Formats: sequence, structure tokens, C-alpha cells
Amino acid sequence: MGAAAYLLAFVTGIIFLIVEKESKFVRFHAMQSTILFGGIFIANIVLGFIPILGWLVGLLLSFASFVLWIVCMWKAFQGEMYKVPYIGNLAEVQLKKMK
Repeated sequence: MGAAAYLLAFVTGIIFLIVEKESKFVRFHAMQSTILFGGIFIANIVLGFIPILGWLVGLLLSFASFVLWIVCMWKAFQGEMYKVPYIGNLAEVQLKKMK
């Protein structure tokens, strides 16, 4: 279920945060997915308004996002509590605030 939190990026992250109440593992991955891919989504929208350079950076960000998506899903599927640097710690702090 942790890997499924990454399936549709921040959308499934939000869904799993709402639905899952027991598993810390699933909730962590759901929160990390929401913060990570929600931030990337917003950054891509902002970069889309910047001609040429913004589009190029957005393209690189999209590629990096795809790689992160695969890595995060794979690590969660293996049962690993993998933290993306900075985002993982932020996700843990936000989960503690939700209780």
C-alpha cells in the first residue's frame, strides 16, 4: 500500500492520507508523496510561465520527478521507509502535527 501512495503522485498521496488511519508506513509514504509531487507540480506550473529557460528547467524537473517516482515506488514496495532528503523529514513533522 505504501507504493500505491505514489501511483498517481500527490493525488493518491492525499487519498491515502484521508483513508489510512493505522499504518505509519503507509501514512509516511502518502505524506511524502503529497509534499514531493505537489511541490513539483506547483513548480512546473510556475516554470511554464517563464519562456524558454523555464520550459527547459521544467523539462529537467519532469525527468527528475519521473526518476524519483520510480525510486520512491520501488523502495516502498520493498517495505523500506525511504526518505527523500529534506522532504522525508518534512513529511514526518507534518504527520506528527496531524495527530
